[in-house]
Amino acid sequence: MTELLPLAGIIDTRELRTGPDQLMWINGERVASSSGEWRDVFNPARRGEIVTRVPAAGTDDVNRAVAAARAAFPAWRARHFTERARALALIADEIEARIEDFARLTALDTGNALRTQARPEAVGLVALFRYFAGAAAEIKGTTLPAGDGQLQYTRQEPLGVVAAILPWNSPLMIAGFKVPAALAAGNTVVLKAADDAPLTILLLAEVCNRHLPAGVLNALTGRGSLIGAALSTHPGVDKVSFTGSTEVGRGVARQAGERLAHVSLELGGKNPTIVFPGDVDDELLEGLLFASRFTRQGQSCTAGSRLFLHEDVYDEVLEKLAARLGALKVGDPLDETSDMGAIINAKQHASIDEFLAEGRANLDMSVVLGGSAPTEGPLTEGYYHVPTIFGGARNEFRLAQEEIFGPVLVAIPWRDVDDVVRMANDSSYGLAAYVWSHDLDKALTTAHRLEAGWVQINQGGGQVVGQSYGGYKQSGIGREVSLEGMIAGFTQTKQVNIKLRA
Repeated sequence: MTELLPLAGIIDTRELRTGPDQLMWINGERVASSSGEWRDVFNPARRGEIVTRVPAAGTDDVNRAVAAARAAFPAWRARHFTERARALALIADEIEARIEDFARLTALDTGNALRTQARPEAVGLVALFRYFAGAAAEIKGTTLPAGDGQLQYTRQEPLGVVAAILPWNSPLMIAGFKVPAALAAGNTVVLKAADDAPLTILLLAEVCNRHLPAGVLNALTGRGSLIGAALSTHPGVDKVSFTGSTEVGRGVARQAGERLAHVSLELGGKNPTIVFPGDVDDELLEGLLFASRFTRQGQSCTAGSRLFLHEDVYDEVLEKLAARLGALKVGDPLDETSDMGAIINAKQHASIDEFLAEGRANLDMSVVLGGSAPTEGPLTEGYYHVPTIFGGARNEFRLAQEEIFGPVLVAIPWRDVDDVVRMANDSSYGLAAYVWSHDLDKALTTAHRLEAGWVQINQGGGQVVGQSYGGYKQSGIGREVSLEGMIAGFTQTKQVNIKLRA
C-alpha cells in the first residue's frame, strides 16, 4: 500500500491508507493548532476511511494568522504591481507543473471524479492565477478635469486583510476566485479551508508560500462554525469573502456587518433550465447534462436543477436525457473511467436520501430515472448516489424550491412563456439560469427577463476567466472573478485633491 505523502512531496493516491498529519500555514510556516487538537479527514469514496488528520484551529490560531497577515500587509501593498504579478505567475507555473498532484488530491478530498471534475478544476486554478497576474496592472485610478489650479485624482487601494472562507464542493476553483484577485490588488489573505475538504487548500498554501513573503497568505483548518465566526468578527479582518450555503452566509453577513467590514457572498441556487420547442439533438442533451452538474454529483450552486420543458418536447427530452444520464458511470473518483464520484459525507448523503424519499412519496410525480441510493454492490462502500429525474413536478413542490445539492432533477412542463418566466423567477435564489432555443430572439428576450446573475443560452457551461460572476436575491452579494469584480471587491477608492500654485 502507498501512503499519502506529505504535501511537499509527490502525492500518490492510487492506493490509500492513513497518511501523516498535515499542517496549517501561518506566517510562512507549517504549524499545528495552539491547542494541539486534530480533526480527521475522511475519504468520501470509502465509508469511515480516514485519509489523514489536520489541525483543529481555535481562536488563538485565528489571532495568530490575522496578526501575521496584518504585519505583512504594509510591505505587500507597497510592492510594485509587477512584483505581485510575477509572484502570481510563478504560483501558476508551479500549480501547472503539479496538475496531477492537485487533481488526484481533489478527487480524494472532495469525491469529485478525476477526469470530469478534479483535473479541469486544477487546470482552471492555473488560468485564474495567470489572469489576475495580468490584471494587476489594471488597478488604476482616474484623473478629473478640475481646471489648471487643481490636480484631482483617485487611487484604488487594497482593503487590508481578507478572510476567504471556502466550501467543500469545489475548493480549488473557489480559492481561485478569491486568492489571486485579493493578492493582485495588494491585500493579504487568511484562508479558511472547508471542514470536509481541506487537503487541496493546504497544498495550494504550500505552493503560494514558496513565492510570497511570510504572512501574505495563511491557511487554517478546523470547525467552520468556530473559525468562520472568529474571522467574521475579528477587528483585524477588513473583508470577508464567503462561498457556501445561504443559511451560513446570512450569519457571516450579520457578524461582519456589525463592524461594517466589507463582505462578498456567493451562496446557494435553485437554478432554472428552460427548454423551448425544437430539435432534441445531441447538442441539447449534452448541454443539459453539463448544466445539471451531475458529473459533480449535483453538488454545485450553479446546477440547473429545475428543468422546465415545453410540452411539445417534454416526453422526448425526458426519454433521451434519462438514457444519457443513466449511461454515466458512477464510481471511484480516482478511476479515470468514472463520470461521477461520491457525495462529500454521510450527512449530505442522508439529506439527499430524504429528498428522494419525498419525491417517491409524491403521487403527482413519477420517477423517470434513479430515485434511490444504491443498496448493493461496490457503490455501497462509499457515499454514492446515482442520477435521478422526477417528472410531473410543479414549481411549488419542495423539491423544486429547496437546494438539494445532489444529482436530482425535477422536470416541470410549461406552455406559455410568461408562465415559465414567472415560475423560473418564483424562487428565493437567483444565481444561474439556462435557456435553450434556436430562436435567438426568444432566447435573449427570456434571458433578459430572468432574475439571475448568470444566464447561459444554448450551453451548460461557458464560464470563462474574467467574466462577472455572482447572484441576485439570496444567492449572494458582490461579484468575483472579473477585473471589475476585483477592483470593486478587493480595493477601496481614495480621492486626492491638490491645489496647484499659479
